[in-house]
Amino acid sequence: MAKIHELSENLTNQIAAGEVIERPASVVKELVENAIDAQASRIRVEVQHSGLKQISVQDNGSGIAPDQIDLAFMRHATSKIQDEHDLFNIATLGFRGEALASIAAVAHVEILTSTDGQTATRAAFAGGVKKFQEDAGSAKGTKITVGDIFYNTPARLKYLKSPKTELLKIVDIVNRIALGHPEISLTLASDGKVLLRTPGNGNLKQDVANIYGRKVAEKMLTVENEDPDFTLYGLVSEANLTRSSRNFISILLNGRYIKNYQLSSALLDGYGNKLGGKYPIAVLAIEADPLLVDVNVHPTKEEVRLSKEKELSRLITSAVTEALMDEDEASPLFQLTPFKDKTQLDQLEFNLKPNVVDTRRPDAFQLEVSQVAEPEGKTDITNKKETETKETKETVEKKENKQEEKEEKTSAPEYVDLNQVREDDQYVLTKSWDQHVKEQTALPPFAGGEEAASPVTSKADQLLRQHLPALRLLGQMGGYLLAEHGGDLYLLDQVAARRRLEYDQILASLEKDENYQQGLLEPLVFDFSVYDYQKLKDQLPLLRQLGLEMEDFGQNTLLMHSYPTWLKGEVTVQVRELLDQLLSSRENDGKSLLKLVAAKAAESNVSRRVNLTGAEAADLLLRLQTASDPYRDASGQVAVVRLSQNDLSKLFKKGK
Repeated sequence: MAKIHELSENLTNQIAAGEVIERPASVVKELVENAIDAQASRIRVEVQHSGLKQISVQDNGSGIAPDQIDLAFMRHATSKIQDEHDLFNIATLGFRGEALASIAAVAHVEILTSTDGQTATRAAFAGGVKKFQEDAGSAKGTKITVGDIFYNTPARLKYLKSPKTELLKIVDIVNRIALGHPEISLTLASDGKVLLRTPGNGNLKQDVANIYGRKVAEKMLTVENEDPDFTLYGLVSEANLTRSSRNFISILLNGRYIKNYQLSSALLDGYGNKLGGKYPIAVLAIEADPLLVDVNVHPTKEEVRLSKEKELSRLITSAVTEALMDEDEASPLFQLTPFKDKTQLDQLEFNLKPNVVDTRRPDAFQLEVSQVAEPEGKTDITNKKETETKETKETVEKKENKQEEKEEKTSAPEYVDLNQVREDDQYVLTKSWDQHVKEQTALPPFAGGEEAASPVTSKADQLLRQHLPALRLLGQMGGYLLAEHGGDLYLLDQVAARRRLEYDQILASLEKDENYQQGLLEPLVFDFSVYDYQKLKDQLPLLRQLGLEMEDFGQNTLLMHSYPTWLKGEVTVQVRELLDQLLSSRENDGKSLLKLVAAKAAESNVSRRVNLTGAEAADLLLRLQTASDPYRDASGQVAVVRLSQNDLSKLFKKGK
C-alpha cells in the first residue's frame, strides 16, 4: 500500500477551485456576490476577451481592512458565519470562504480595497501565493482584477468553450443577479463596450426592459402572494408572450438565483393550458426564513434544499393564476363573459325555487321537419304535445329508411367504413413486407441491368427508395384519408402528410437559396436580451440565407426589411418563433439548422385539418408519392399506416 501523506495547501486549493471555478462566468458570479454581501450599491464588471484574458469587478462596498487581506484569500475563512448555528441561518450569498482562495489558485489576482475612501491597500496573488502588499489610494470599496485564468491548469483551459460562448455565460449570470437585486446598479462591459446597465432604483420592470427589451417589459404582469413562511413578488409575461425554452425563467430565493424544477413547474401550472407547449418569461423573487433553506448542498449554491416546497409551489401557482385572471378581467371580451362559478350559483338558486316548471323533453321525443320553421301565429303548448305523441313507430322507421337512402346517394360510391378503430398498429412495415419487396424487385429498375448490382441494405432504405405506391382514394373521415392499393388499406393523416410536403418545399428553397421575399415599407423592430442579441449577431448570414433580411441596429435591436414568402400568418409572431427556434437549437452546422427551420415553418403553416375536395385529396396522394419520406412528417409524426389483408383479418378475428 502506498504511503499516506497530507496534500499541500496549493494542491488542495486547486482541487477546491475545480468545484467552485468552472469557467470565467464562475469568477464573475463569486466576485459580484461578494460585492453584494459588502453592501455595495454600484457594481461594475469588465471583461477582456470573454474573461479569458482579464476580469475586473469594482464595487463601492465596505471594503477589506489591510490586516484582513491574507485571511480573505485563505480557504474556509469568512466573515459571514461564526458557528454551526449560523450555517442553518444564512442570509448572505457567499459564506463558504472558498471563492477568493479558489480564484487565486488558478489565476493572477490583484486586489485594491479601501474601507474609508482615503487610504487603500493593494495586494497581488498568483497560484495561491501572495506576491506583494502595499499602500495605495482609492475610493471606498473593492476592485478585484483576475487575469490569465487557468494559466497553471492547462487541462481545464483546454475544455473551455469558444470565446463567444464564454461571454454569453457571463452575460447570463450577470442578468440573473441584476434581476435578483434591482436596488443595485450593475454594469457589464466587454472589451470596452457596455452590454448591460441597470439604474439600481429598485424598479424590477425597468430592469426587465434593460435585459429583455421594452416591448417585453410592457407585457409583464405583477405577481404577489404570501403566507406565514414565504413572501412572493415578481413579474410574469402574458400568456401570448412565450419563448421556446425555460431559459427565460428566473427564480431567486433570498436574492440568490437557484435552479428548481418543481418551482418552475408550479409556475407553468399557473398558466394552465394557455402556453401551448411554450414557456413564459418570468422573474420570481421569493423571501423565506433562512431556517427553511439549506444552501450548502452544492459548491456553486445554485441548487438548494427547501422545507415546505409543496406549500411554496401552491403559492406560486395561485399567484400566477390570479395575475392572469386579473388580466383577463381587464379585457373587453372577458367582461362580456360571466364567471363560470357565478353562472353555476345562479343556476343552483333557480333550481331551488318552488313551483319551477319541468321543461325536460319526454324520452320518445321526435322533432317534426315542419317544426324546424316557426309556424305563423301563436301555437298552444298542449297542441304541440298532441302533435308530437301522434307519431307512430311506422312513421319513424319510414323516416330512417329515407335518411339512409339519401346518405347512400350523396356519399362516395366506394366509401370504406371501419367499424372498429385500430389504435395499436402505428407502423408501416408489416410481416408481409418481405413478400411485397420480392414482387417489387422483380420489376425495373431492380430486375436486371446495372442498377440491380447495388443491393438495398435495409427495409427502411427500401421503403424510402420505393416511396409511396399509387393509391386510389376511397374517402375521407374526420380529416383522415382512406386509400387502397393492391388490396391493402392505407390510412393517411392529412395534417402530417401536408406538413411533409410543406417541409420538402421549404427545405428545397432554402438549400438552393431561392427564397422569394416580401419587402416591407417600414422595417420591423425586434428587441432582444443581451444574451440573445449577441448570439443572433453572429447568425445574420444564416438569417439572410433563410430569407430574413435583418441588420444590426444597436442597443440589443435588429431591424427586418423583408421576409420569405413561405412564412404565413402573423409575420411578427412567425419570425419571433423562428428566431427562438434558432436560439434554443443545439445544432451547430448550417444544414441541420436549415432542416430545423424548415420543420418548424411547416408545423406553423399546417396546423389544422381542412375539408379537402375529391380533387384536392387525389392531388395530395399524387404529390406524396415523391415526398422525401411520405410515411411521416419532419417531426416524426406518423402520416401513413398500411393495413394488409392479413392485418384486417386479424383485426376482425377472421379464421378463429
